Amino acid sequence: MEMGKKLVMLILVVLLVERSSAVTLCKMDDNGFAACKPAVTQPNPVDPTPECCKAISGADLPCLCSYKNSMVLPALGIDPNLAMGLPAKCNITPPANC
Repeated sequence: MEMGKKLVMLILVVLLVERSSAVTLCKMDDNGFAACKPAVTQPNPVDPTPECCKAISGADLPCLCSYKNSMVLPALGIDPNLAMGLPAKCNITPPANC
């Protein structure tokens, strides 16, 4: 059942990303994701930009952490390990369980 929920969530996120120019997930909008994407994309991630760190500072980090083991991030081209390291790179304390 859990895998079914994750698949439904993945489909919804992909549809939203493809059909909307104003996607918001965990209090991060598409501009925030775009600013952070180079820092969380393999094979050559870069350091997060000030715009990315600003987006991360306003994001719901526990919400974002809930996606670390899901298929949503890789489906969006985001490396989950790099994404979970962004708060520390932006001098933001990550949630305890993230």
